[in-house]
Amino acid sequence: MLEASIKEITENFESETTPLISVLHKVQAKLGYLSEEVLELVAKYLDLPLSKVYGVATFYTLLDTEEKGENIIRVCESAPCHVKGSTNVLTEVKERLGIDIGETTEDNKFSLELTSCLGVCGVAPAIMINDRVYGNLTANKLETVLKKY
Repeated sequence: MLEASIKEITENFESETTPLISVLHKVQAKLGYLSEEVLELVAKYLDLPLSKVYGVATFYTLLDTEEKGENIIRVCESAPCHVKGSTNVLTEVKERLGIDIGETTEDNKFSLELTSCLGVCGVAPAIMINDRVYGNLTANKLETVLKKY
């Protein structure tokens, strides 16, 4: 079943000149993360060296090669966010969830990561949970955001 899923996804991107990133995003959306077996299958069906597929999968921060929690919290650490208090936001997230950067909560509900920039400097400090960005964060706003998940 896994191999059939990967084959189907790669076939959907045959018209793209360089489909690797699109395929990896789609596969991750379907399977949750990009295991070694998955990367090997993507390399096979795109006729690419495994080293290239692995290199791309490990370079981009929005691609995961390890299993993560149900919700991935990414705290922006860019200069504008840092100046506006992202360090305080990070400390607050760590305390509320009881995890550190790179860890997942015991109930597998949250994983915590840093990201270099979310592109929303005007609403710094900001975090992204899954695909949704939250800006102008304070401790109270963070509590409200986390309760949604």
